[in-house]
Amino acid sequence: MPDIDIDIAEQAGVGADGRPRPTEDHVVVLDNAVVLLDGATSPSPDLPSGGWYAGLLTERLAAGLRAAPDADLAQLLSSAIAEVADEHELRIGNSPSSTVAMLRWTDMRVDALVLADSPIVAFSAAGVHVVSDNRIAELRGGGKLRTGADVRAQRNASGGFWVAEADPGAAEHAVRASWPRAELETVLLATDGVAVGVDEYRILDWPQVLKLARTQGARAVLDAVRAAELDDPHATRWPRPKRHDDQALALIHFR
Repeated sequence: MPDIDIDIAEQAGVGADGRPRPTEDHVVVLDNAVVLLDGATSPSPDLPSGGWYAGLLTERLAAGLRAAPDADLAQLLSSAIAEVADEHELRIGNSPSSTVAMLRWTDMRVDALVLADSPIVAFSAAGVHVVSDNRIAELRGGGKLRTGADVRAQRNASGGFWVAEADPGAAEHAVRASWPRAELETVLLATDGVAVGVDEYRILDWPQVLKLARTQGARAVLDAVRAAELDDPHATRWPRPKRHDDQALALIHFR
């Protein structure tokens, strides 16, 4: 296996009420993979938190990758969703949910899977390759996700968006990519609390994210996004439901 350097940075945001609370992002590093999940705010206060669900799903995905390191990523995700749902009696359409970003490598190949808005970005001599699931952004931009009821109606539905919840079939709708290992220099995985700095705030582009992380560390990227939000304390320049979202960033440098 080639030498690999991995840099991880995480930072909790605040809840919808503006108060600090533990992060709902989860990152796990395995011998040949990195898994990053972002638990979504639950549609009802009666349900467990998205962070609780993301933590359980992360554990199942890690176990699946350890047991079958060459297995199809979508099949691993489908099985993990089914196992968590069965064990905790989660019901489709009325359960917590999470984004999923998975990167797995061998000596020859690198595979990526993205479900919902936690992108994976690969850097090679040929340029920047963004693996992103834009369905949530497109629905939001079209005014179709204005309320919690809108989100529930569009989640894991035809014409809507797909996310890990209680339906194993969501895994079939993940965005996927693969590259020859020799072509890649660095790959990053980010939750939307980081990606927003590129996609919405536009204070950085992905090559600038990589440069900043290489020169100052992954945490510097999180700090740059947080600094922009501190300069917009009332969310007037960048309307958003939370002043600060949870942030997680993983960079895998192939040497």
